[in-house]
Amino acid sequence: MSTLANPFASVPGIARDLDERILRWARTWRHTPEAEREMARFSRMGQYGAVWLALGATGWALDRQRRPSWARAVGAVAGTYALNTALKLVIRRSRPDLPGLPPLTSTPTRLSFPSAHAATSFAGARVYSRLGVPPDPLYMLAGALAASRVYLGVHYPSDVFGGALLGTVVASVAS
Repeated sequence: MSTLANPFASVPGIARDLDERILRWARTWRHTPEAEREMARFSRMGQYGAVWLALGATGWALDRQRRPSWARAVGAVAGTYALNTALKLVIRRSRPDLPGLPPLTSTPTRLSFPSAHAATSFAGARVYSRLGVPPDPLYMLAGALAASRVYLGVHYPSDVFGGALLGTVVASVAS
């Protein structure tokens, strides 16, 4: 794979090593079969931005006066997911493959960067907090969903950071 097709090939070794060390720690710290099952179940809420789309749809249904604002916010989450998917297809970073530590959940693709869970979560937290939803629970949910992907071994920490940054930027521009 060329450096153009895989920008991570040119990442300095120390950054790559740190990314993998953090991932390895997250994949081994406080892991029990029950914790892994619960984390996988929790993480599924973020698949395709589902929990964020549902929150936005609920806001749209309940807050009739601001329906256009809720519709734009939901559109920002959906747009973030679409942009994230396009970036994955361009960047083509493979998901982590740690010997002896297989992923603990399935994924829709073998592509890793950026994390869609993190992107849609941070986009949702940003746009919905601007509509008056208390930000602390939104960002706690966003952070937990993003971190779950590293715990489950399906994303590097840098994938999550990139997704969170993408979601924040898209939401900031959209709202």
